[in-house]
Amino acid sequence: MTTAPLEFAVHGERLAIARLAPDMAVPDWARGGFVTVSRTAAELSVVCAQRFVPAAVQQERDRVALGITGVVPMTTVGLLAALCRALADAAVPVFVISTFDTDWLLVQARHFGAARTALVAAGHTVVGELPA
Repeated sequence: MTTAPLEFAVHGERLAIARLAPDMAVPDWARGGFVTVSRTAAELSVVCAQRFVPAAVQQERDRVALGITGVVPMTTVGLLAALCRALADAAVPVFVISTFDTDWLLVQARHFGAARTALVAAGHTVVGELPA
């Protein structure tokens, strides 16, 4: 699939992806400018500003979120596959989060440059820098 050029905005804080027991309440440390919570029978996952996640919590840190600017219709076919393919071809692991309006690609901070390069090579624009 060929995708029209997209603009990605870099979220301004580093994120952590935390894993908790499935029966736990959503913790009060789940905060910041980007928060998402998912619960299944096997786990409670929280993505939020890493500065708020306690060290004792199982987590993956130093994630940077690149969000598609604007609204991505839910009828769109193949967009995430094409974006993930571009990142996979650049050996960039990705954690994807979709909201009602758009999609977010979370990459490790150490892969940010390669992710930006891959997305730009695929015809997209990335606005923003690696957060401190």
